[in-house]
Amino acid sequence: MSKRKICVITGSRSEYGLLYWLIKEIYEDKDLQLQLIVTGMHLSPEFGLTFSEIEKDFHIDKKIEILLSSDTSIGISKSMGLAQISFAEAFEELKPDIIVILGDRYEIFSVAAAAMILRIPIAHISGGELTFGAIDDSIRHAITKMSHLHFVATEKYKNRVIQLGESSDHVFNFGEAGLDNIFKLRLLNKTELEKELHFKFGKKNILFTYHPPTLDDRNKIIDDFENILKALANLKNTNIILTKANSDAGGKIINSMLEEFNRKNTMLFTSLGQLKYLSLLRFVDAVVGNSSSGIVEAPSFKIGTINIGNRQDGRVKAESVIDCKPTDSDIANAFKKLYSDSFQNILQDVENPYGNGGASVKIKEVLKNFDLSNILYKKFVDIN
Repeated sequence: MSKRKICVITGSRSEYGLLYWLIKEIYEDKDLQLQLIVTGMHLSPEFGLTFSEIEKDFHIDKKIEILLSSDTSIGISKSMGLAQISFAEAFEELKPDIIVILGDRYEIFSVAAAAMILRIPIAHISGGELTFGAIDDSIRHAITKMSHLHFVATEKYKNRVIQLGESSDHVFNFGEAGLDNIFKLRLLNKTELEKELHFKFGKKNILFTYHPPTLDDRNKIIDDFENILKALANLKNTNIILTKANSDAGGKIINSMLEEFNRKNTMLFTSLGQLKYLSLLRFVDAVVGNSSSGIVEAPSFKIGTINIGNRQDGRVKAESVIDCKPTDSDIANAFKKLYSDSFQNILQDVENPYGNGGASVKIKEVLKNFDLSNILYKKFVDIN
C-alpha cells in the first residue's frame, strides 16, 4: 500500500514555529510521506532567508518565491496571483493526497484556492478565530470554506467553524499546535540566551513585535507607530528586544522606523527563531505589540501581554492580556497596570485558554487515518 502523501506549506517564520512538531510527527511516521513547500517570507533576504533554518530540520520539496519588492496593496495582490499560479504547478507535480495549511496570511489563501481547483483535500489549522483589525479575518473564514478538515484551538472557535456551515465530524479541537514547542523544546537558560543574543538582561525587560494592522491606511499606521515608539522611548530602566514586522502592507515602513529607533537599551532582530523567541518569554516581563504570540503563547509562561490596537480584537484572551489603544498615554497606563501588585498576582494563577500542548500528534493521527475517499463532496450544514 502506498504511503499517504501529506503536503505542509509554510510561508513565515512564526507559522513554521507553530507547525514544527506536526511536520516532525508526519516525517517520523513510517506510513506517511511528508512533502514540504516553503514560500513567502522564508525566501526573502529582507526577512532573514529563514528557509535555511528549515533545511537544518527537514528536506524541502519545493521553494516557491512569490514576494514582490513592494508591500503595497497592489503589490500583495500581485504576489497572491503569482502564488496561485506557482502552487497549482507544484501540486500538479507533487500530487499530494492532502495539504496542510495554517492561519490566515494572504499567500495561504492562494494556496487553498489552487488546491481547491485541483481537487486536493485541504486541512486547515487555526480556523474559527476573529481578528477584527485585519483583513486576515475575511481570509481565514474564506479558507475555512475551501477546507475539508479543521483543527481549531478552542471550543468557541470550533463552534464558529460549525456556524460557517462545516460538518461537526470534520472539526477537531485539540488546542493550539504551536504550544507543543513550549513543552518539547529544551529552552535556553538565561546565561545561554544572553550569550546567543549578545544581550544583558536588566531589572525590567520586554519583547516587542508590531505588525501593520491591514485594515488601516498607511498614514494611520505611521501615526500610530510613532505614538508607540514615543511610549517605548519614555520607559525607564527597561531593556527592549525588538523584532521586525512581517511582509503585510505597511510592514516596510514599520521596519524602517524600528531601524531609526536606536537606543542604548534596545536591540533589533530581523528574526529570533522559535528557540530564542520562546526562551526569551521565560525571562521578560511582557510581550508588547500586537503579535498573536502575546495572545497564544505568553500566558503559558505566566507573563503579561500589552496588546496594542485592534489587530487581535476578537480573539479569546487570557487574563494576562492588557488591551490598549495605540496612544502614548494609553500604553503608559498599560505598563503601569503590568507592574502593579494586583496584576502580578493575577499572573501567578493565569491559565492559557489555548491548552497545554499535545495537539500535533492528535492532528497527525487524523491526517493519517481520516477517510479521504469522498471528502471533496462538501455540504453546507445549516444550524437549526
